[in-house]
Amino acid sequence: MKAVYTIVLLIISNIFMTFAWYGHLKLKDFSWFNNLGLPLIILFSWGLAFFEYCFQVPANKIGFIENGGPFSIWQLKVIQEVITLTVFSIFSILLFKNQHFTYNHLIGFVFLVLAVYFIFKS
Repeated sequence: MKAVYTIVLLIISNIFMTFAWYGHLKLKDFSWFNNLGLPLIILFSWGLAFFEYCFQVPANKIGFIENGGPFSIWQLKVIQEVITLTVFSIFSILLFKNQHFTYNHLIGFVFLVLAVYFIFKS
């Protein structure tokens, strides 16, 4: 069950992270946001990143093998990277219609999945 909690918390964390890092690129389409200026956009992103940490830190704490979780530090990192790429891909495909998902992206994603395989292999 700790594995499920860890993965769900990492997914939620990565949704906040993706919006903190890239959401402002889409929000610029709204006039109220476009007029904020860079310092306020940074503060907006930091506000979102706070919630990212509220989910990521507990995910790593619950999931880490030395805290009774099922994952090594290496496994946690690779899981997080695959979740990040998955969330980012969905985000990009849905919100940035002019940025296309190509075979090169798919091949890169397959290599990351292979990284998960090798990291988890005993």
